[in-house]
Order: sequence, then C-alpha cells, then structure tokens
Amino acid sequence: MLDIRLFREAPDAVREGLRKAGEAPEAVDQVRDLDERWRGLVAQSEQLKAERNRESQRIGRMEPGQEREGLIRRMRTVGERIKELDSRAEAARAELDDLLLQLPNIPHPDAPVGPDEEANVVVRTEGELTEFDFEPKPHWELGPELGILDFDRGAKLSGSRFYVMMRQGSRLQRALINWMLDLHVSEHGYTEVYPPFVVNPECLLGAGQLPKFSGNLYRDAEDDLWLIPTAEVPLTNLHREEILEEADLPLYYTAYTACFRREKMSAGKDVRGIKRGHQFDKVELVKLTSPDRSEAELQKLVGEAEDVCRALGLPYRVKELSTGDMSFAAQRAYDIEVWAAGCGEWLEVSSCSNCGDFQARRCNTRYRPAGGEGTQFVHTLNGSGIALPRTVIAILENGQQPDGTVVLPEVIRPYMGGMERIEPQ
Repeated sequence: MLDIRLFREAPDAVREGLRKAGEAPEAVDQVRDLDERWRGLVAQSEQLKAERNRESQRIGRMEPGQEREGLIRRMRTVGERIKELDSRAEAARAELDDLLLQLPNIPHPDAPVGPDEEANVVVRTEGELTEFDFEPKPHWELGPELGILDFDRGAKLSGSRFYVMMRQGSRLQRALINWMLDLHVSEHGYTEVYPPFVVNPECLLGAGQLPKFSGNLYRDAEDDLWLIPTAEVPLTNLHREEILEEADLPLYYTAYTACFRREKMSAGKDVRGIKRGHQFDKVELVKLTSPDRSEAELQKLVGEAEDVCRALGLPYRVKELSTGDMSFAAQRAYDIEVWAAGCGEWLEVSSCSNCGDFQARRCNTRYRPAGGEGTQFVHTLNGSGIALPRTVIAILENGQQPDGTVVLPEVIRPYMGGMERIEPQ
C-alpha cells in the first residue's frame, strides 16, 4: 500500500509513477478527495467530542435545574451528531483504504520505463547456448519417452494443465528442492521455513494478492482459506503486526512449497508441456531489511538466484523489468531466464523484486531503529530460488543425448543416489 502522505505532499510524483506502471493517474485525485473528506469528518467529530467533554464536566458541577437539564439534552443531540460523523468517517476511510489497496507500487526511479516486456533490458548473459549434432527434442516429447512425465494421466486426475511426474522425474524434482534449500541455507545464510500451503485472506492482502487478484487464486469458501500462489505470501507475513529490532535485520527466509494459480492460458506454444500450470513447485527467497539496505539486498538476491543456475550449468540471462512489466507490489525487479534448447526459448525461472515498504504497510511490519525514536516500516524483497518446472525443462532439454538419455548436472547427482543420467524406462 502506498503511503497516504505521498498523495498529500507529492501528488504529481504519484501520478507520474502510476503512469509508468500503466495505471490511470486519475486515481490520485480520487484518493485526495476521499482523504480530504475523511479528515474533515474526523476533525468535526473531534471538535464535538472536545465540546462534549467540556460540557460534561460543567454539567457535573451544576446544580439541578432547567439549565442543567437543557444542557444534558443538548449534549445528547451532540452525541447523536458524533455518531453520525464517526459512521460517515468510517465509511470514507473504508472507501479510501479500498482504493489504496487497488493501486500498484510506484516504480523505482532507475527502473526502465516502458509499457510491457518489450521494454525489459537484458543486463547480462552467462553460459554458452547448448549445441547439438542432432535435432534436440522439447520436454513434452522427452518426458514421456523417458517415462518420467505423463500428461494424459494428469489430465485424467485433475483436468487440463496438470501432469504427473514419475520415476526419476519425481526424484529429480525432489533432489532439486533439497539441493536448493541446502544451498540457500548453508551458503547464502537463509533460515529454512516450512509454512502452511493455505493461508487466511489477511496474508494475501498483506502480500498484495488481494483484493486485486482474487480471480487468479484458489479458495476454500467454507473456511475462507486460500491456497498460496507462492511461498512469498506466508514468508512475507511471518512478522505481520510485529515490531522488529534493527539489530535483527536483515532477515532471510527460504521455503519450498507447492504453488497454486488459476492460470489464464490460451492455446499455443507458450502453454505446451509443463511450462505453465495450475500447480507447481518452487523454492522461494524472502528478505526483510531496513530501507537503506534494500537496493543492495536486491542485487544480492539476484546473485543468489543466479548461483543456482550457474551451479546447474544452465545458460541464463538476467533482465531488468520495465515499469509496465513489474508485478503489482514491486518497485524494481529482475527476471532470470534459462535457455531451453528443445523449446528454443528463454524461460523465466526467477523474478527478484524489491517491494520497498509497500507490503510492510499492508502487513504493519515495522522495526525500531537503533538509537532512534519511533518505528519505521521494513522493506521486503522476494525472489524464486528457483522455480522447478522450467528448471526441469532446461535440465532435460539441455542435457539430452543422441541415445535418448539425459545427463544430469553434477551437483544434483549426490541427491539422485549417484545417478549420472536418466535413461528411458
């Protein structure tokens, strides 16, 4: 949520930020009008409450009589007026908060300006694209031939955009999760968390998923619990409604979870295989830090996600996202894409974002500065460390051999019982 003071003190800057994010700048005037109405109603109510307090003290000192009874009747009228003003103020505040919750974060001044992904900027590319002396196959052919992916049974069990991983495919998935968690804990200093896969609506509100993106989420209506779209949601909410000490920052959390999303997909190459589905696994990274460190922590976060790609021997590139392509809560973001030789595509496996205090305001997560007075909102950052389906795609497609086997990255082999390659079953 954006700080209301920005709308009061720098409305033109907010308008420009919303334009860059692809939002209508007229919302700024709506926010300012609602804010003015709410503050006016509160001021009137407080003025009457002060009057009522003064007159109540006076009534306590007065002798019984007509003057005292008249003053009591007048204060009853004042009380009714206060109730009316408070009710109108509460309604105005609710309308104001609802509008603020619909507005995205303001992009960082250094973020590339553009309307969509075409304006993203490639920052660096690492690794040589895999070359073959035969025609490489896409994973939707490799997987079934190896006996590790079954699309028909996935659709039979759950419908379109679901699949079943079997044998060494499911083992590879498990191995990658365990290896990535070990890497982030032992080498990057993260604390491992195993959070619930369902959360209350307050968590989704805090992370910026609600109310705007309810249509993309799965919900249990009876208990009003929601399946998480990413572990970012529970990890960002771990310290909701808490005040942390600056000495304890930054906090690093990593978690494996399944992720559930109502992907809105159309026919075409972008949805073939396991590139995009309603359920997928991911190892997530979340940081809570003081504002002065958040930009440095973002660059470090990108590097930690790159370490995964680098260790797996996957060619990858880093792109800084344009203002029109960033997520709702992000003020600056980078995507990491790996090369998939069979698809002939760059596939996003991580998006690393600095959300500033946008999520922290929604979660009311603050810290107490060392030697300072009062509290400030933390900055939150998140990134995939990394997402599994497209990582599996890249391993299969880049590691395929002429004999139909797939050579596994060396770092994964100990987690696969020493297995060096996947063979057709």
